[in-house]
Amino acid sequence: MIGKKLIAELLQHGHHVSILTRKPVKIKDVQVFLWNIEKGEIDHSCLQGIDTIVHLAGAGIADQKWTKERKKQIIDSRVDSTSLIYKAIRETGSPVQSFISSSASGYYGDRQDEILLETSPPGNGFLAECCILWENAVDAGAQLNLRIVKIRTGFVLGKSGGGLPSLAKPIQMFAGAALGSGKQWIPWIHVDDIVAMYISAIENDSYNGVYNGSAPYPVTNDTLTKSVARKLKRPVWPINVPEMVLEMILGKMSLVVTTSTNLSAQKVLDNGFKFKYVYVEDALNEIYK
Repeated sequence: MIGKKLIAELLQHGHHVSILTRKPVKIKDVQVFLWNIEKGEIDHSCLQGIDTIVHLAGAGIADQKWTKERKKQIIDSRVDSTSLIYKAIRETGSPVQSFISSSASGYYGDRQDEILLETSPPGNGFLAECCILWENAVDAGAQLNLRIVKIRTGFVLGKSGGGLPSLAKPIQMFAGAALGSGKQWIPWIHVDDIVAMYISAIENDSYNGVYNGSAPYPVTNDTLTKSVARKLKRPVWPINVPEMVLEMILGKMSLVVTTSTNLSAQKVLDNGFKFKYVYVEDALNEIYK
């Protein structure tokens, strides 16, 4: 979802855009190159004329249950893909200057009500482990004298992708309810704002290091659920879905919806970034207009 919107915005900004993909696709005004991360294969031609790389690749966190094999796939898809790109840069001597990578709010683990800055230590559990290994792989680009930017993305709100359709589906079917305690913080961000954040990082060399990719005012799961229900004109059950039930259905992947991460957006605000959607009600109004 982010990649498609980012391509469109970059083209409007006058950028030349190439993409790496596993399967051939046709995108107007975009050069398409193939790679196979598992086989360590990449078309070196993809780096011709490229000064900035935006890395959004990675197996979906919530697409399948977290078996041992799936966890390895989630981590390897992020770590190995990063290493493959760096290997290609070294072998071609390409004059790439900037490497901008997605990361995730899962870096911090479950932190209750703690306000989390980019300097806060990492948390525990699989999500944190994945993000730590992911970011360490990205940081290896410093050896290539690259400007490194990592955006710890929160819960992206968009109508056509991300987690919102999954959240909205039971609400639409009159089965909406807060998950777990309902008090866990959701670091949401509208898809237009996360795309704008990537473009700012591409075009502005003052961006360096880690940034939290979330709106200035996080909301609880309970608040988000009720806000979506109001837009859909649906009721919300007064009884939350217990964590025990969520774990029975989702296994350890239930952490995706029960983890509490209260991210601060102060660093990106201090860098001059202006959010289009500061409050969740405004973001949902645009999505469900």
